Amino acid sequence: MSTEPLPPVAPEVLAEAVEQLTARLRKKLDATVAECAGKAVAGADGSVEVRFGEDTLVTLRPGPSGAVTEPGQAVCSCLLAPRCLHRAAVLGAAPLADADAVAPAGPPAPERAEGASPPGAAPVTASRPAAAEEARPSLTPAQVDAASGLWLAAAEALAAGVTAGGTVVQAELLRAAHSARLAGLPRAEAAALRVVRGLRTAREQSRGQRLTDLTAAFRSLLAGAAALASGAAGPEGAGTVRRAYAQGGSLRVLGLCREPVLSATGYGGVTTHLLGPDGALHTLSDVRPGGLSRARGAGTASVALGGAVLDHAGLARGGLLIAGATVSADGRLGAGRGVRATPVRGADWSEEPVASLFSRPVREAVAAALDAAAEAPGDVEPALLGCDVTVLGAAGDHVLARVLDGGPLVRLRVAHPHPELPHAENLRRIGGFPGLVLRVLGRPDPDRAATLRPLAVGPVPGASSSLRLPEEWRGHADLGYDRLQGDHFPRPETGASAGALGQAGPDPLADAPLWRVRRLLETGVAGGRRAVAEAARGADRAALGVPLRRAGLAGAADLAEGLAAEADRRPRDSFGRLVDASPEAYARAWLASAVHLDAAERALVTASWS
Repeated sequence: MSTEPLPPVAPEVLAEAVEQLTARLRKKLDATVAECAGKAVAGADGSVEVRFGEDTLVTLRPGPSGAVTEPGQAVCSCLLAPRCLHRAAVLGAAPLADADAVAPAGPPAPERAEGASPPGAAPVTASRPAAAEEARPSLTPAQVDAASGLWLAAAEALAAGVTAGGTVVQAELLRAAHSARLAGLPRAEAAALRVVRGLRTAREQSRGQRLTDLTAAFRSLLAGAAALASGAAGPEGAGTVRRAYAQGGSLRVLGLCREPVLSATGYGGVTTHLLGPDGALHTLSDVRPGGLSRARGAGTASVALGGAVLDHAGLARGGLLIAGATVSADGRLGAGRGVRATPVRGADWSEEPVASLFSRPVREAVAAALDAAAEAPGDVEPALLGCDVTVLGAAGDHVLARVLDGGPLVRLRVAHPHPELPHAENLRRIGGFPGLVLRVLGRPDPDRAATLRPLAVGPVPGASSSLRLPEEWRGHADLGYDRLQGDHFPRPETGASAGALGQAGPDPLADAPLWRVRRLLETGVAGGRRAVAEAARGADRAALGVPLRRAGLAGAADLAEGLAAEADRRPRDSFGRLVDASPEAYARAWLASAVHLDAAERALVTASWS
């Protein structure tokens, strides 16, 4: 009998099931969740069944959205149901449902026009921003209370770490996230769900798990919850359930490139990057369930915008004249009912206004992109930037190149490492032609010194040793879809010899002892509060602060030592007995060190582009 994947489960359904368990059953929950692997089979009427022994059967009946959104959709045949271990374990083993698959809680909200804000959030206005800023309401008491509960749940999850962050800890965080959603804090809910998914991936020791990502997710959740709980974030920190789109009138956009999108949750598709007449960057995405096959096929799928007879491949090398355009704050184009789009001629990368993207000083462009990404709420990738480079050659897993006209030495790394996508093969071919002059459009890596992840490349106007692309490619190759061939490169004699490969320049991020702080923070995420205390005891605590102060990073040293001291603090009650310390003080110390580290690393990355 073939196994069936478990359907997604709404966070509040899992939280309620775990809350109903007794303390004795909660201790057995994680072991029972592990037993569910490979036991799910397809049942009647689209249900999924998991059997425990001969007499116990748990049945999940997903709703129309394909997710289990109601407690009654998960039933167990044992005598303790619904307060049983089997039901909670199956729900805990299932993936978490996305927010758009969960039915809204409570009475339905009144319909609102696209671009309007939900109740309790700042309205989106295009004509009088100054007045709106002065009259914007503050957070409601319910929102502040929900944010305070989320802060406490996140602090407890951080103190537990991956090692002790099992289903019970995750359920408490999910319950707080559900309360945040009911209070109108969708951004905080999304941050909590990212942490829970990261904890699950880390505990399963998944191949794609990165402790750095989970550390960043904890930092984002704690910082957002703290700002909301204190009222400092204002209503804009609450976020919106739906992306807010403002009317942009008539808009002419030119295609830059297309990028495959492949998520760990099974979604795939394409994002086409566009340039507006004022130099603003826009995107048009088509992402749906389907994984790799969807990401590969979406590159030539039709554009779902205003009836435009154009696919994404054509749009990346063409343009659109959009009437009644709707644009979100981050540049995404909306496909509302009143939007009409007409294909127009695009612009080559050597023509204005596209050519201006490659004329801006690279350090200035990187600093603006990294600062904007850091200030934006949530996890936002840096904006695209363009530059002209000379390839020096391959160096391990990246390609060394130097920005023309005396620019910095940069590392070109694969934008998406999936072996079925042509990113890696295209970059390998580029690295095999030292002396090649390229025009590169990519995204700066905020975590690595002078590193660019190229999405598309093209020839540099007037350069003899540059790419020779087919005319139908309109002057650039999308590295995630197009495949570079040998005849696209100049003849070997026109390029530089392999000996032109230079040494990588100084890496201020790798040379700085900030890695000690990052290791301490990631130790806390992996092993919890106790692991931080053990790692920084005795001589190790002196070894933590001395190198940082010697490098002029006294602030980082003070915060890291404060974190270690707080992690090792064991208060006593009035009878002198050891008691567990509150996780909130530890979370505040961890967050302070994490925020300082993020700012310091961003400053060093920006300096590496000089």
